Amino acid sequence: MQKLPKAVTRLVEKFERLPGVGPKSAQRLVFYLLHNPDHELADFAEKLIALKKETVRCKICHNVAEHDPCDICSDDSRDKTLLCVVEQPLDLLAIERSNKFNGQYHVLHGSISPLNNIGPEQLFLRDIIKRLTGVEELILATNPTMEGEATALYIMEMLKNNSHEKFKKIKLTRIGHGLPIGADIEYADGVTLARALEGRREM
Repeated sequence: MQKLPKAVTRLVEKFERLPGVGPKSAQRLVFYLLHNPDHELADFAEKLIALKKETVRCKICHNVAEHDPCDICSDDSRDKTLLCVVEQPLDLLAIERSNKFNGQYHVLHGSISPLNNIGPEQLFLRDIIKRLTGVEELILATNPTMEGEATALYIMEMLKNNSHEKFKKIKLTRIGHGLPIGADIEYADGVTLARALEGRREM
């Protein structure tokens, strides 16, 4: 029985670990790369290595950036009284494209998902408390999915259970209409996100 070369198999296995990539798609990607000229492959490999070497995670908001703090956190023109919590850096970029939000962000890098063994400890949830000084409104812009709703509920309870008086004065809102249930923020267009931000509701 004909077997794939070990180099091909090893790379197929790596591609299979990527989200949304199954065995067949992984094989197609590997054979596509295999037919590319050597200089194209070398350039691809360099870009992969640079992905980690030339990016950092902002210590303030946890967004992926070229420097720390990121451009948004270091921008004095942003409204420091507004803090928007999102699941992923791609969600932050999507909201920025709407041009309707000029506050600060907090990136969780995921959502609570017991089925995938992702709890509050695996996310940047606890850091939200440290960011609330001067904040008047906390916008929960997690995805309208079961995991996103569970994460938003956890943040609500976290604030309610905190005895500090200043937290009780913070307006807590949830991103509003415009996003269908089950949809991901990163795939939404600017108009939809703008409406969702404008229609946020108090929790």
